[in-house]
Amino acid sequence: MTRAELIERLTAQQPHLTETDIELAVRTIIDQLSDALAGGERIEVRGFGSFTLRYRSPRIGRNPKSGEPVSVDGKHIPYFRPGKELRDRVNAAAHP
Repeated sequence: MTRAELIERLTAQQPHLTETDIELAVRTIIDQLSDALAGGERIEVRGFGSFTLRYRSPRIGRNPKSGEPVSVDGKHIPYFRPGKELRDRVNAAAHP
């Protein structure tokens, strides 16, 4: 689902709100989540899951085109861990 599809679905479910208001709310939530992760904070949404940062150590990778070794710097990556309710819901839908 894309951001536009999310806004479209929410607009259909909440006809008393304007699409502009919903778009602003979605953008604000995503910006706040992004800012929190960028600041090194952990985000937890009960029943949905949590977002944390994980550190990837520096390593030697390969250029896929030439096959030459390339040095890859260490970096932090966002990591999502689904909550129990989300896992159960996805598993129930995937295996009826």
